Parts: sequence; structure tokens; C-alpha cells
Amino acid sequence: MPAEITIRPIRADDKPAWRALWTAYLEFYETKLDDAVYESSFARMLSGEPGEYQGLVAEQDGTLVGLTHFLFHRSMWSIENTCYLMDLYVDPNLRGGGVGRQLIEAVHKIAKDNGCSGTYWLTQEFNYKGRMLYDQVATRTPFIKYAKKD
Repeated sequence: MPAEITIRPIRADDKPAWRALWTAYLEFYETKLDDAVYESSFARMLSGEPGEYQGLVAEQDGTLVGLTHFLFHRSMWSIENTCYLMDLYVDPNLRGGGVGRQLIEAVHKIAKDNGCSGTYWLTQEFNYKGRMLYDQVATRTPFIKYAKKD
């Protein structure tokens, strides 16, 4: 029987394991980031500052097996803040076992407990495994994302 999964806030001593998981996540999306971005992102999650990213990890037998990063922000369509779940990653060996669902539900509970009107996220079209889960736990919207960079 698999060991129990614990979902908890990220801690300073999680940095090496978090970095390995986030690197794997970025590789999935064919992305690399400078060390300065890793350092800044991790520090932001630990800052406790309002409006800053927060992080949760999934832990099994003392090993981090998943992560999620999220942010509360204002919305022009409601008085309450909304929650943007930016990143979600689970060790490929544990996918399909409920870890991703637990991370999503934990973020959504924190958002609701903090008065947010809802939780939303984006994924790429090719993320079929992830989308199978997302279709079970949320409603797909018709929005298309555009991005402009200098």
C-alpha cells in the first residue's frame, strides 16, 4: 500500500527538493530559467507578503513528490480576490494516484478560506494527462491566452 501523501506549505528547507521538482516541471514545458529566477521565486514564496506567490508541496515518506504555486489577485469582475494556480507538478511515477487532485483541492480550500471567489489555471493543449484531471475537478472555459513580449 502506498504511503500517505501530506500536503503542506513550502518551507525554507525544501529548497533543494523544490528546485528539482520545479526544474522537471519547466523541462516538461521545454523551458529553462536563470538561477536568479529560482532564487527570487523561492524567496517570494517564503516572504509572507500580501499579493505574493505561495507554495504547497506534496510529501510522501519525507520526500517531496509534487508542488504547486499560486497567487491571490484582484478581479474587475468581483469584489473578492481570485486565485491563480500558476504551476502544478507531480512526480511522473505518482501521476494518476490523486496527488495532483490533492494539491488542487488544497489550493482551492486556501483560496476559499481567504475569501477568494474561485481558483483558475492555464495549461497547454498537449498536456493530455493533466487535462484528464482538470476535466474532473473544474470546468474548462472558452478563453484563449495571448501573450506579448518585447
